[in-house]
Amino acid sequence: MSTAEPGRTEVSWIVESAGARLAVYEHGDPGNETVLLVHGYPDTHSVWDGVAALLAESFHVVTYDVRGAGRSSAPRASRDYRLDLLAADLFAVADAVCPDEPVHVVAHDWGSIQSWEAVTDPGAERRIASFTSISGPCLDHVGHQVRQRLSRPTPRNLGKLVSQLLHSWYILLFQLPLLAPAVWRLWLARRWASVLERVEGVPPTAGHPAPTLRSDAVRGIALYRANMLGRVGRGPRERSTGIPVQLIQPSGDHYVTEALTEGVERWAPRLWRRTVQAGHWVPLTHPEAVARMATEFIRHIGGEPASRTVRRARVGVRRAPFADHLVVVTGAGSGIGRETALTFAEAGAEVVASDIDKGAARRTAELVEVLGSRGYGYGLDVTDESAVRDFAGEVAARHGVPDIVVNNAGIGHGGPFMATTTKDWHRVLDVNLWGVIHGCRAFGERMVERAEGGYIVNVASMAAYLPTRDLPAYATSKAAVYMLSDCLRAELDGHAIGVSTICPGVVSTNITRTATFAGVGEAEQGRKRDRATGLYARRNYTPRRVAAEIVRAVQRGKPIVPVTPEAKVTYLLSRVSPATLRAAAKLEVS
Repeated sequence: MSTAEPGRTEVSWIVESAGARLAVYEHGDPGNETVLLVHGYPDTHSVWDGVAALLAESFHVVTYDVRGAGRSSAPRASRDYRLDLLAADLFAVADAVCPDEPVHVVAHDWGSIQSWEAVTDPGAERRIASFTSISGPCLDHVGHQVRQRLSRPTPRNLGKLVSQLLHSWYILLFQLPLLAPAVWRLWLARRWASVLERVEGVPPTAGHPAPTLRSDAVRGIALYRANMLGRVGRGPRERSTGIPVQLIQPSGDHYVTEALTEGVERWAPRLWRRTVQAGHWVPLTHPEAVARMATEFIRHIGGEPASRTVRRARVGVRRAPFADHLVVVTGAGSGIGRETALTFAEAGAEVVASDIDKGAARRTAELVEVLGSRGYGYGLDVTDESAVRDFAGEVAARHGVPDIVVNNAGIGHGGPFMATTTKDWHRVLDVNLWGVIHGCRAFGERMVERAEGGYIVNVASMAAYLPTRDLPAYATSKAAVYMLSDCLRAELDGHAIGVSTICPGVVSTNITRTATFAGVGEAEQGRKRDRATGLYARRNYTPRRVAAEIVRAVQRGKPIVPVTPEAKVTYLLSRVSPATLRAAAKLEVS
């Protein structure tokens, strides 16, 4: 039964369920598909405000205060917080706001735990179209998992049990009769906002923490007392579902680890797994990421083609190493860039090839298509910051945020320092250094915002650590790329974005045909180019071999990759005997 509650215009419905009166809130057009958001402990519906506002652009969004929280009524006995009653509440809300169609459920923390109870209820498929679970396992599944690990007490199994117990220390505290309620009443409730901000990085927002926090937190302890020991410790049940389930695991969750959902495909065979680079309160810190992941999943379950990230998240599907990955390569019109694009394509990736020569980039994209993948060719001048930003925006809009970016575009320049003009310096640094900076910034920002990780490859050179009197501008630009990559790697590590620095040596590419030389006339320029090209051709180390090292670096997360034998030897010398390289740098190579 549901009635409007006078005097509280922000409450859309009051739904009665199993002795509880639930405050329900609606957002968006009721004519759209309904998404039901279920909050956890010690939150209220307001934890979803940011997510709900974004989802309401496309869906009919419903939130509610679970029993004992916010403006919903509070049962007196702990037994009235049992999971079967909480599941009944969810169904009652769904029936009230969307009686004719199944709803999509998105839940967090204890909201996920109680939603699992509903999702695994016989016949739930008639009322629930899909389930997105964030940081909340099915307690019965956890119970089976615990028993299985105890039956095989290997160091690995016991280690996982101990690790989760350490993460879940508060559950034991909540079983004590007086301590936990007293802590909430006397101290923690009034400091909860600052605790969340300092420990979890959650800034205070309007409506959160709720003004009812103290009573919500004390009453909500009954969730743990009414359910934990019975489901996990005594007798877990077989709880299966045919409903499509998307698991979103925050990488920095201090309380609910990924280990708690290991093997869940046994009970939920239609399973997708995704990771978000965030802490436990991801609905508050990353509402855009949560809304995007929920939308992509719901749209796919509704019949739309799956996004690349949704395809990649499907559990139980065998795929090529980089299938359903998008790779962007600059300087992809020839040489190392083209071969890198083709090698990733052979591993299953879609490739965006860019080059200052648009025709060459399109030819690379055509070769990608020949290999059976999707290729897209773009013209791009990496020295133009606004052009790179526009390019990154266009790629994201048309193809999605890339998973891997290879900043490869570069030029060669030789000649002594005193002969190298300011114009020469600007030209070399603009392409070799600023081009990398622009690419890292334009795409790195989008990777961070997406919060699903990624990878950046910066192509430097063995000249980055091999000083020579003949390449001051080129070596300086590549040394700067080397250091930039080290700094960026440290900064992006917390976002699960890897960074590799690739240091080829003498590789047969057309960089020698376009290189410039300081202090000589046009005729000598040509002779030097021909001489360098001949030397590199005789060396015959192909761009294909460098591309293979780039792909391997991404697969293995290698930070620094000297490629050719000479690059490896000089890298070793730079570490153990830099004086040797400094002495060799004085030699003039004509």
